[in-house]
Amino acid sequence: MLILLLVLLPVAAAAEPASWGSQGNRLELSRFVDYWAEPDGPVSLERVRQLSDDQWTDNGRDSVSLGYGDEVYWFRMSIDNPSGRYAQTFLEIGYPVLDRVEVYVLRDGEVAQQLVLGDKQPFYDRPIHHRHFLVPLDLEPGAALDIYLRVDTTSSMQVPLTLWDQDAFYAAEQSRSMFEGLYYGIILVMILYNLFVFMAVGERSFLHYVGYIAAMPLFLASLHGVAFQYLWPEATWWNDQAIIVFLNLVVLFGGTFSIRFISVTRENHRLLNSWTVGVVMAAAMLATAGLFVPYRLMILPTILLGAIGCTTMLILSVVRWIEKDAAARYYTLAWVFMLFGGIVLALSKFTMLPRNLLTENATQVGSALGVILLSVALADRLNREKKRSFEAQQQLLKQERKARLAQEKSLRVQQEANTLLEQRVHERTRDLEALNEQLLELSARDALTGLKNRGFFDRAFQSAVVKAYRFEQPLSLLVLDIDHFKKFNDTYGHLVGDDCLQMVAQCIRQFVTRPQDLAARYGGEEFVVLLPDTPEEGALRVAEKIRQEIGNTAFRVSDKMLHLTVSIGVCSTCPEEADATKQLFCRADEALYEAKGQGRNQVVIWRPDRYSTATAGA
Repeated sequence: MLILLLVLLPVAAAAEPASWGSQGNRLELSRFVDYWAEPDGPVSLERVRQLSDDQWTDNGRDSVSLGYGDEVYWFRMSIDNPSGRYAQTFLEIGYPVLDRVEVYVLRDGEVAQQLVLGDKQPFYDRPIHHRHFLVPLDLEPGAALDIYLRVDTTSSMQVPLTLWDQDAFYAAEQSRSMFEGLYYGIILVMILYNLFVFMAVGERSFLHYVGYIAAMPLFLASLHGVAFQYLWPEATWWNDQAIIVFLNLVVLFGGTFSIRFISVTRENHRLLNSWTVGVVMAAAMLATAGLFVPYRLMILPTILLGAIGCTTMLILSVVRWIEKDAAARYYTLAWVFMLFGGIVLALSKFTMLPRNLLTENATQVGSALGVILLSVALADRLNREKKRSFEAQQQLLKQERKARLAQEKSLRVQQEANTLLEQRVHERTRDLEALNEQLLELSARDALTGLKNRGFFDRAFQSAVVKAYRFEQPLSLLVLDIDHFKKFNDTYGHLVGDDCLQMVAQCIRQFVTRPQDLAARYGGEEFVVLLPDTPEEGALRVAEKIRQEIGNTAFRVSDKMLHLTVSIGVCSTCPEEADATKQLFCRADEALYEAKGQGRNQVVIWRPDRYSTATAGA
């Protein structure tokens, strides 16, 4: 502990400037940061710049973490670019619950950029719409930037600073988004599954469990800034209070679920039951108070109660496991995974473990594994209860043989039980069939645009070709591609690009109206339209209408109105064989490339001897 204290102890000295280019596409800046605690009252940037070096404290660690307190801190760092090439970078402040962050970027001693960030500002006021705070920085060759941060927060004073190459950041963000989507997808499936089971069997343990697994991801989403980005981007007050409310709800529902699931009753564990009920009541009071009492007064009691609640539930599981409760085995393993995820995340924050995608998402991974194990435990409990019910019926049948009246009575009971069981089996079957139909529809639809996805299109295309070949009907295929979409995406960002794809999909949907017609997103910015029993003239009219509608539809980006164009390749033919899907698609694709080669914003029809340009864009 003494060695660790000496390592973590900051030194009053000026940090060295950070050099961009020698660390690849990402540079951790925490070791290059100085900090200074602001005295009572706000201090201007000019006064801060006049401070001598001995008044600053060199952070000297791989993380900037100053704990909880009322102090307002200034941070400074210098970044130079000796690489000899112009660099477009992002400064990422990776702690999304900071209240107010004032950013001052100085070039040659003059303030070149000034921003105000923080979760007390509406989300869409940020220069980059991301759950973390991102500051775009342009590093000129051989030049240096001085950056000052003023951080005022009621949460923990953690300021993780990372300098990213912009392309590298977006590449890393794809992996982060994949983990986030996988985690929240697992939780959503578990919530729906356990709700269906609760409605089917009426067991309250499932309802308490649904409350627990719903509160856990909402707490993590609030803590990681995901909820502020997607659920309540304008509710700055609630964004802080949500952390308090949902963390206490995790403890509340976790406690009630534990009491019922592993049978910690007043009869078998009077003291543990009373203690757990007390923790649950305290969590309920703090969750209610979180709706009225400011965050700064609630966070420390909430963290303390969360630690007590987690410890209590782990003790309950171990005690019941020792007493050979079968459900406690799964329950204990689930809590071990959840706590292990939290420990891994904490160790990564203190640089005892490397910072990577797994350690940064350890809490989600641990909680997801825990949720899955608890669902397995609930299913196992149902099986054991069913087995005990069957054994009881067998014992009853043995007793019924002793007397006729008892036998007749038991037969009536058994018939009633079988009828009820059959009814429940039918109900579950219907529920599962409905759920399977919903899942089938979701699996066939592109989540972003609402059109059918590529897998569904491939299957429908094969069937359409077979039908057209069999009945000698014309079949038309349109392949659409958004012109200059990559440049548009790089200029305005992926979120605006997603809105662009949705707009194009809406325009296509307006003109694909027949029941047998099909519109799908084929991949990236490419779309396909399948028109069975449609000759060349009809396909041309549909393609031209789509092209004109997209070109005439204004698309707002900030305060500018933009217009997009598309290039369309058309192939209309009567298939000469049943397996002609690849041939037809290649022809339409060739026509699309010809449209792009002729200047884009036009429709080109494939013909055996040559291409025909049907319409040229304005």
